[in-house]
Amino acid sequence: MTPGPYRLTLPERRTTGVIFASPHSGSHYPRDFLSRSVLGDKSIRSSEDAFVDVLLERVTDHGAPLLAAVAPRAFVDLNRACDELDPALIEGFRAPAHNPRVASGLGVVPRVVSGGRAIYSGKLPLHEVKARIADWWHPYHDRLQVLMDESRLRFGQAILIDVHSMPHEAMDAVAVPGRPRPEVVLGDRYGTSASAAVVDAVDAAFVRAGLRTVRNTPFAGAYIAQAYGRPTRAQHVVQVEIDRALYMNEAEVRPNGNFAGFQRILSGALAEIASIGRAEDRLAAE
Repeated sequence: MTPGPYRLTLPERRTTGVIFASPHSGSHYPRDFLSRSVLGDKSIRSSEDAFVDVLLERVTDHGAPLLAAVAPRAFVDLNRACDELDPALIEGFRAPAHNPRVASGLGVVPRVVSGGRAIYSGKLPLHEVKARIADWWHPYHDRLQVLMDESRLRFGQAILIDVHSMPHEAMDAVAVPGRPRPEVVLGDRYGTSASAAVVDAVDAAFVRAGLRTVRNTPFAGAYIAQAYGRPTRAQHVVQVEIDRALYMNEAEVRPNGNFAGFQRILSGALAEIASIGRAEDRLAAE
């Protein structure tokens, strides 16, 4: 049985304008997709934000909804625009303009997984690519926009916490020798997708939970932050990237022995972040 295009978990009572989302934790790999891929079971999951949806599952206890992907990123990338189509992957398609993400193989239907490893041995027909977008991309984004609109109507603002995971080595290029490595990267597209007050409050929540943060380097936020972040309209997006080594064995794609402990640590930060959506007076100066 094919699952729905997303999983939406709602609290008993919605008490905050904060929305949590996990667009890259989908792990439903269609059988025909796997049969066409040249990658092994673990390699094809290397772009997946495995278990991020599990880490977030208690946010509903704090009055916030959780929207999670079902389809994996290797199948369709919900953090890309629906028109980021790859001519190197799609039969008979020509791109109207150069797009760095598409050129690297990371369009809305990816050509590669992490490390630049090809998913397929050939090209895909355009109708198949369009079907993935229609069946998986549009329903997720339609629901996300409804959640944002509801938050603005009920609470005066919408704050999307768009949660991802990053390979441990992603911080190698920005880590300072002799100093502890950052564990969480907050992306606000250099101040354009969320107000400074919102980002400061999110940052403080992670720091109080004992996590080391950095902003916008090396991840400033992609399509979702760009498309939905409208702080002048009381619609904020903060992209959160969490070091996978904190809770999982990356090579085996399974939780490590610290998973439960890290989930408890993270829960405190998430509870505090949910409360930001109730502090309208404190953020009114945005």
